[in-house]
Amino acid sequence: MNLIIDVGNTLVKLAVFEQQTLAFKKVCIKKDFLSVLNEIVEMYSTISCSMISSVGNLSEYQFSQLEKHYHVSVLTHETKVPFRNKYTTPKTLGVDRIALVSCAALKYPEENVLIIDAGSCITYDFLSKENEYFGGAIAPGIAMRYAALNKFTAKLPLLDLSHPKKLIGDNTASSMHSGVVNGVLYEIDGFISSYKETYHDLTVILTGGDAHFLRDSLKNDIFANSNFLLEGLNYILEHNKD
Repeated sequence: MNLIIDVGNTLVKLAVFEQQTLAFKKVCIKKDFLSVLNEIVEMYSTISCSMISSVGNLSEYQFSQLEKHYHVSVLTHETKVPFRNKYTTPKTLGVDRIALVSCAALKYPEENVLIIDAGSCITYDFLSKENEYFGGAIAPGIAMRYAALNKFTAKLPLLDLSHPKKLIGDNTASSMHSGVVNGVLYEIDGFISSYKETYHDLTVILTGGDAHFLRDSLKNDIFANSNFLLEGLNYILEHNKD
């Protein structure tokens, strides 16, 4: 069994895989990491290996406690991956994007795949049917857009995420919801449509924390999978065992 850990900007996801099957998943804030880790140690005695992808770092003590229990592999740009990386600055490529593309390479071989990760940022990553990764795009996520409206203006409030009830906002809050959420939806649909002009047989994957909020409002056909990054990390760990 494998323990997979994704350390994001705000949350930590921990998942246990039995080969390719997800057996356990829990999301926590960073200060609760060790309590969740201890829970996993008690529940699953057959875990031998762990892989960690870290955008926001764990503390040295948290990492040392993880190493006390398992052999830990840390995903970097030097880790062996199941695709050919054509990114011109591979050292700057986020490990979260590496994991997503790895999952696409193994789950959708010989297909053109666009992976959209709707989290703190919205990332777009393209893998060709020749198994070559070229890059994509990075844009502000939904929460970041709400926060920017509040921070960079004098009077706009900080709102919680909400589906706009109508296109034309008739007050400040509804106008902000329409601008943020519809703006993201139009952006994503626009990216997908532009890619499809060149790659007609495109497979589109939507993942990330806001994936389920967005998926039913998008016009294009997509596959929503909130565990895509975790599955990618597990694939990479297995790939490096061979």
